[in-house]
Amino acid sequence: MAIEGKSGSPYGDRIRLGMVGGGQGAFIGGVHRIASRIDDNYTLVAGALSSDPERAIASGLELGLDPKRAYGSYQDMAKRERRLRDGIEAVSIVTPNHMHFPVAKAFLRAGIHVICDKPLVLNSKEASKLKQIVADSGCIFALTHNYSGYPMTRHAREMVANGELGTIRVVQAEYPQDWLASKLEDTGQKQAAWRTDPAQAGAGGAIGDIGTHALQLATYVSGLELDSVAADLTTFVEGRPLDDNTHVMLRFKGGARGMLWASQVAVGNENALRLRIYGTKGGLEWSQEDPNYLWFTPLGEPKRLITRGGAGSGDAAGRMTRVPPGHPEGYLEGFANIYSEVAAAIRAKREGRTLDPAVHFPTVDDGVEGIAFIEAAVKSSRGNARWVSV
Repeated sequence: MAIEGKSGSPYGDRIRLGMVGGGQGAFIGGVHRIASRIDDNYTLVAGALSSDPERAIASGLELGLDPKRAYGSYQDMAKRERRLRDGIEAVSIVTPNHMHFPVAKAFLRAGIHVICDKPLVLNSKEASKLKQIVADSGCIFALTHNYSGYPMTRHAREMVANGELGTIRVVQAEYPQDWLASKLEDTGQKQAAWRTDPAQAGAGGAIGDIGTHALQLATYVSGLELDSVAADLTTFVEGRPLDDNTHVMLRFKGGARGMLWASQVAVGNENALRLRIYGTKGGLEWSQEDPNYLWFTPLGEPKRLITRGGAGSGDAAGRMTRVPPGHPEGYLEGFANIYSEVAAAIRAKREGRTLDPAVHFPTVDDGVEGIAFIEAAVKSSRGNARWVSV
C-alpha cells in the first residue's frame, strides 16, 4: 500500500465524503478525517457535525467546507446531497451510539454508502432493522473495528486460516483502560458523559465501548463463531448506571473456549488491547500498544518474533503496510486501512466490476454480532453469570 496523491477531476479519483457528528470538541471525528485522508482516497465535502445546528455549521466552516454544505442537521444533509450532481458518495457516522440507526437509515435510503463507528446501534431490534435496510439499499456498509486493519492482526488471521496453529483451543482477549476510574462524567467531560449514559450508549458500558472491539478482534483472527457467554458485569464507580468492568467466559462453536476482560477502571492501563490464541500446533500473541510485533510459538520450539514488513510477514500484512519495517504504524493507520478497503469496494461498485477478494472490512454483520454479544452478556450478568446463547 502506497501513500500518494491523485489528480484529474476536481476530486481526482477521490470519493466525496460527508460526516455526521465529529465537530468541535469531538475526538473520534478528527480520527476519521485523518484516516480518510492518509491514502488520499477521500475528500470531505459536506457535514452535519453536531446535533446543535449552530455548532454544526460553525464546525463545518472551521474545516473549510462550502457554507452551503455545512448543514444544521443530518436530515437536511441527506436530502440535499442525494440531489446534487456532485453529492457525497459516502458518509462517516461518528455520533454517540443512539444516533447510529436513524442517521444510517437516512443516508442508506438516499443511496449513500455508510462508514459507521461502533457499536452498530443501541439494541438487537435496531440491528435487525438496519441489516435489512442495508440489504435493500444495495449500498456498502462498513463498521470501523479498526484493530482488524492492523497489518499484524491481518497476518495473524492468515496464519490461523493456513492451519499454522492447528485446531484452535483457547482464545484470550482483554482490553483494560483506566480513564473512567473516577466519575469523570460529572466533570462535564463529553466523551465520558455519553459513554456512561444508557440513553446514548445503550445497555453496555465498557462491554459495548471496548468489549466489542476485543470480541471482534478475537473472532476475526481466530475465525471462530461465538456460541454462548457467561458474564459478570460490574460497576465499581458509585452512581454510574453502566458497567465499567466486565469478565466474560466464552464458548465458541466447534468446542474452543475463551475469556474476555474489558475494563475502564484498571489503573495503570491506557489502551492495552491484547489477544492470545492457542491451538494444537502453536500459539500467537499480539498487543495493540506494540502493534508492529506478533509473537508466534510453534509447539515444542522457541518463541519467534514476526515484525510488520519484516522477514516472515506475509501478503495479508503487506497489503496494509505503508512504510519500511522499524518505522511504527499504529492506530491512525489501522483506521486508514479500513477506509482504504472501503474505498476499493466503492470504486468497484462505481465501475461495475468484481471486488478483489483480498479486500475486506467489518460489515453490518459484525455489528449485529456485536450487539448480540452485548445483550447476551448483560442478560447473563443479571442472571448471576449463567450461560446465555448468543
